[in-house]
Amino acid sequence: MVQVDVFWSYGLGASMALAAGRQLKARREQAAATPPADRLPGDPADPGSLWRNPFFLKTILYAALLFAPSGAYLLWNFPDWETMQAGTRDLPAWLVVCFAITNVTQAMLGFWVVERLMVAGRRYAALLQVPLAYLGMFFILVHGWDGTGWRRFFSPDAAHYRAWDGDWARWLTSDVALTLAAMGAVLLPVLFTALVRWQRQGYALAADGEPRPGAAAIVALHLALVFGAALSLAVAAHGLIATLGTIPGAAAGIALAAAAFAPGGPVHRIARSLGWAHPARKEQGSGAFQPA
Repeated sequence: MVQVDVFWSYGLGASMALAAGRQLKARREQAAATPPADRLPGDPADPGSLWRNPFFLKTILYAALLFAPSGAYLLWNFPDWETMQAGTRDLPAWLVVCFAITNVTQAMLGFWVVERLMVAGRRYAALLQVPLAYLGMFFILVHGWDGTGWRRFFSPDAAHYRAWDGDWARWLTSDVALTLAAMGAVLLPVLFTALVRWQRQGYALAADGEPRPGAAAIVALHLALVFGAALSLAVAAHGLIATLGTIPGAAAGIALAAAAFAPGGPVHRIARSLGWAHPARKEQGSGAFQPA
């Protein structure tokens, strides 16, 4: 959907950089150890160049060849649904172009931010880029701008949205849902293959005692970040806003998210299982917990 893909593509780029986190840090350290005088201009083997980084380039290819085209296809075939029932096929051309471009550039941005955080040794902050991006995405899908986001999602077109009768299950057999399922059958295996392969390749660089989850665990933990953390928090925030009102509900939702992301919280435990965070420790003389 046009309104959420900037968050989604950022999260995809962040996920891919996270999986290759150890390799990215090692490449930067190798570049720092190479005297500038020993580097040739345009050297394709320069490990410090992001544009010559195979992980970054493969992320761009994924976004440009798979993710962005899927969004363009949905926008052309289902303009009502892809714009959350806010637009039609008469969308201005510049908006369509910007939508296609940002599906790639946001993935690049997510990758770059995580790479910078990994190099700085801030692994948990790097991991948080993933659930935070998906939290933004799911909050728009669930709540939207007027509290009807989920109705817009489960309406295949504007006519069904205006005549909403609460039968969201009917959407599951709509052309939109079937198209999404077909796209997922292509996009998800490619994504999960990259996440698993890159993370397991990085185990050779892992410190002694760091977790080394297997392929199934890596996929399950990433899904836990996306659905167990981000989607659950978005649904909870929607419920709080609907119950308490916009400002009190939003404040309560932010507090709930802060607790979930805090050191020692459920997201931090997922990060520990993935090997991207150490156990929270209590500072001497302080009641505050700090992520290692």
